[in-house]
Amino acid sequence: MSGPPSATLRAHPPGWRGFRVVRPLATALLALSAALASPPVTSQPAMLPLALATPLAALLDARGVAPRQADFGRFKVSPEARHVADWIADSRDNAGAGFVIVDKQWARIHVFDSQARLRGTSPVLLGAARGDDSVPGIGTRAIAQVLAHERTTPAGRFVAERGHNASGEDVVWVDYDAAVSMHRVRATNPQERRLQRLASPTVADNRISYGCINVPVAFYESSLRPLFAQHDAIVYVLPETRPAQQVFKAYTVGAPRTARAADTDPAVRLSRLQ
Repeated sequence: MSGPPSATLRAHPPGWRGFRVVRPLATALLALSAALASPPVTSQPAMLPLALATPLAALLDARGVAPRQADFGRFKVSPEARHVADWIADSRDNAGAGFVIVDKQWARIHVFDSQARLRGTSPVLLGAARGDDSVPGIGTRAIAQVLAHERTTPAGRFVAERGHNASGEDVVWVDYDAAVSMHRVRATNPQERRLQRLASPTVADNRISYGCINVPVAFYESSLRPLFAQHDAIVYVLPETRPAQQVFKAYTVGAPRTARAADTDPAVRLSRLQ
């Protein structure tokens, strides 16, 4: 997280958290039926509990639903981003909602609609330290107490939500407890050269934040803000120290879904929703 220029705390203060929609299992089951329909049968996507991943895969296989892949158009992406996006599209893991993929190794963000069609992509700035986990309790630390090697952007599947930071700026909370958000880039410290880093053709200089995901202002307004305006959405942050398949249990599209989804540990994946 970059932290507002006048802030001394990395943490978010009580009461700033945005409205979070908590949907019961009955509503989530609608996502199961929505996943089998094209286009979705509901305009208000429900977050599918990940414990339903295996029965959904079995149902898709039983009904002979053809494999589905993400549509990147002509845009070139990393093999891991395509692998995860195809799995999301085929497994309906996004539960009928638009979703976001953050590719840390390529320092890019991809925003998709509910049908896994790419709607926007942009370079991003990420945590200065390499790593896929947040230090326990880091969200309550003062920024000055965050060590250089602790400035990581965590990898994983997150149900992200709109909210505000300590300065009252609207942001998208990716991992609220760790104080990791997606927000507009702030060019308040000229020595950091954040705008120049975003504009450079290399990814080598895109690591500068305390863990937050910095995006260009225009991209935030045109792609991220509308996506989270009415409901939560899932953000998939790709790892950089371990395989994406290990983090998401993502199968290769074209292989039998049931066998692949059965490898998923629901307890681990459900923890991302809590």
